Amino acid sequence: MAEYNMNNIPADKFKFASGRDISHDSKFDTKPVSYFQGAFRRFAKNKGAVVGGVVIMILILFAIIAPFFTPFRPAYYDMSYAYVTPKLDLFAENDIDFWDGCKQKDTNTVGYLKDLALAQETGREVIKNGEYVKSEQGNYTYRYDTYYGVGFGKYKIISVEEYQNIQAYQDKTGRRVLYPIVKVSDRPTLEKNKYDANIYYKTEDPKASIIRPKLNNKGEIIPNYWMYEAASPSGTIAEYNSIRIEGEDGITQNGTKYYYAYGRLVDGGVEVRAEYYEYYTYQHTQVLKDGISEPSFLFGTTDTGKDIFACLAYGARFSFVFATVVAAVNFIVGVIWGSISGYFGGKIDLCMERFSEILGSVPTMIVITLLKYHMGATSQALVLFIAFFATGWIGIAGRTRMQFYRFKNQEYVLAARTLGASDTRIMFKHIFPNGLGTIVTSVALIIPSMIYSETSLSYLGIINLEAGNTTSVGTLIAAGQKSIMAGAGFVALFPCLFLVLLMLSFNLFGNGLRDAFNPSLRGSED
Repeated sequence: MAEYNMNNIPADKFKFASGRDISHDSKFDTKPVSYFQGAFRRFAKNKGAVVGGVVIMILILFAIIAPFFTPFRPAYYDMSYAYVTPKLDLFAENDIDFWDGCKQKDTNTVGYLKDLALAQETGREVIKNGEYVKSEQGNYTYRYDTYYGVGFGKYKIISVEEYQNIQAYQDKTGRRVLYPIVKVSDRPTLEKNKYDANIYYKTEDPKASIIRPKLNNKGEIIPNYWMYEAASPSGTIAEYNSIRIEGEDGITQNGTKYYYAYGRLVDGGVEVRAEYYEYYTYQHTQVLKDGISEPSFLFGTTDTGKDIFACLAYGARFSFVFATVVAAVNFIVGVIWGSISGYFGGKIDLCMERFSEILGSVPTMIVITLLKYHMGATSQALVLFIAFFATGWIGIAGRTRMQFYRFKNQEYVLAARTLGASDTRIMFKHIFPNGLGTIVTSVALIIPSMIYSETSLSYLGIINLEAGNTTSVGTLIAAGQKSIMAGAGFVALFPCLFLVLLMLSFNLFGNGLRDAFNPSLRGSED
């Protein structure tokens, strides 16, 4: 390579440069990004965390809004409608064999005839569309309406005034609530069948344990209503002990006019056969006036007839509010405790850490047991709050202390101290924001942890939150466990699905927050 004297470079070595050959630094057009803006951008790139956040928002909105769209409350129950299946009116009205309040029923001939008798008397589709499949063994399979299938239940005793009010309601609306009764002497003999109001027909053997309907030559069910001659004065109650519907013309058989007996006077009122579906409607629209029109439960009912949709909505609302309050209180106490311990160190840190370790070594179950023993008459929610608060802040305090030890000797902290900044300013203006990422992540995971703990305790029956309009998801899951053996798995399905979505979504969401606030920890596990 030729060497040139830098002080005497030949002129032929110089060339004119064009504008394209001149390069210089370009001006940055971007704006500075704040810490939280950068964290949000990193979070938005994590698709799993975004999906988790969306699911959490949906669950929160369900907890907030759903209670306003149901007239039922957690305190409501109706044993007559225990284990009725989920019903969506849109599906039921459009004859869709899903979510229509029906279930598949496999039964023998006697069971089929009982459902057929109920359908013929009330005119309701107890057997959906009247369709069934009969096996070679003589068993029947069909879609059974769990709402209409309640039928009449047991004979009901009501007051004379209520009897008159129901009659007025029937005249006004044209909806039939009361049906003719069966005379006591014509009823089945055994106690369990004697007061079964669904048995309105003649039976093959009234003394049998399993009542089989008696059919005529055409294969039709023969009614066994109590009738008396119209010529008998209506005032001869001592003889007939019966009440009929005013204004009814009666029926004529073999030239004799008869009246149906719609009630029997007994001690305390009138014994009647009331179709429960219509009686339910009458009670809620005319007597209670509580906004409930007809029995329809979106998620079905429990073994005690509680509406699962209402219980889940109110239980989810309580869980979110409770967990958020506990997390907020634990966050405040834990941050203050950990900041003081980590910043000052020395003997202060030693004493505070030993206290935290002693308190944290006490099992939560023991704390709850002692609180229940000494606060038996107090709200169970308050007992649960105190138990979770007693040790819940220790984890946040430990993380905060660790962050303060990590950053308190950094150059910017020494510079702030040299410039005369107070300890409080250094702690919460300079150190705390730098450790916020780890602390926020831990707080985000406290909420599902609290919900899971509260659900577990109520599931085990250690804490009972069934008071007024309060309930718990754990209580529903416990009810669902019993329902599986009864063939009503939907009771456990909805609360379990809620809990699974909640826990999975919060884990994804928490991992996304960790990666967003602490990019250096991306992919690591806490």
